[in-house]
Amino acid sequence: MEPESGVNGTAVTEFILLGLVETQALLPLVFVLFLFAYLVTVGGNLSILAAILVEPKLHTPMYFFLGNLSVLDIGCITVTVPSMLGRLFFHRPAVPYGACLTQLFFFHQLAGVDGFLLTAMAYDRFLAICRPLTYSTRMNQVVQRILVAVSWAFAFTNALTHTVAISTLDFCGPNVINHFYCDLPQLFQLSCSSTQLNELLLFAVGFIMAGTPMALIVTSYAHVVAAVLRICSVKGRKKAFSTCGSHLTVVAIFYGSGVFNYMRLGSAKLSDKDKAVGIFNTVINPMLNPIIYSLRNPEVQSAFWRVITGKRSLT
Repeated sequence: MEPESGVNGTAVTEFILLGLVETQALLPLVFVLFLFAYLVTVGGNLSILAAILVEPKLHTPMYFFLGNLSVLDIGCITVTVPSMLGRLFFHRPAVPYGACLTQLFFFHQLAGVDGFLLTAMAYDRFLAICRPLTYSTRMNQVVQRILVAVSWAFAFTNALTHTVAISTLDFCGPNVINHFYCDLPQLFQLSCSSTQLNELLLFAVGFIMAGTPMALIVTSYAHVVAAVLRICSVKGRKKAFSTCGSHLTVVAIFYGSGVFNYMRLGSAKLSDKDKAVGIFNTVINPMLNPIIYSLRNPEVQSAFWRVITGKRSLT
């Protein structure tokens, strides 16, 4: 591709995404696996939504947030996987500059909301277990909607900040990204201008966007664990830990992969390990969430069964 003059001194008008593998013989296998993962993820999360909508017992704050989380999981995988499948199918690895930044914006928007919703779910568990007498008033429908709206607002600000910041960088070649979607670490490496301010911005905003929710989650669950240990009934303890265990598993996977991906910029050259982390962020996390929440939750399982059989709850 011949460099052309662009906006903000940018010469590169498109990026070449190498994808997951360079061996041509493996491309059909990758296509089938990711198509299967996409269909399973969308189907699983739509099943969660259907179960929540049709089962009156699941019309509670916790499942309201879980339903929103399912929508976000569908969005996160839809931002990255279908475009990758299209490039594999049509053998066109090129992505326009604008489309690359658009993908980056929506991915960080949806992932940001995801992180804040996990925090809202932790706060919900704290109120339900530690403040049961005032739970219904403190976590009413207005509060639930405010928490979701604030999550979207903060995530939008974060995504817009990084997208605008990356658009100020110059890209004058090379334009090959050793990944299957556009993200900040890979674009930083290709920029021919200094990315120091961008990386500092990523660390600073990341500390606020990830550090604050993580601190709130840890604080909430510290109180939850202390309250659960005071429960005399073994059955009551088991039920409380089962509900919280599902959420903590999702939190650990989400923040663990996120920290590895974004908090080590400049420490080492990006490699195939980053592709594996990218798969966790965009495919594994959204696919595992409905499995984790349904396997450990008999209420969701029974609601699934009623959705499949067409039976309605008697209550």
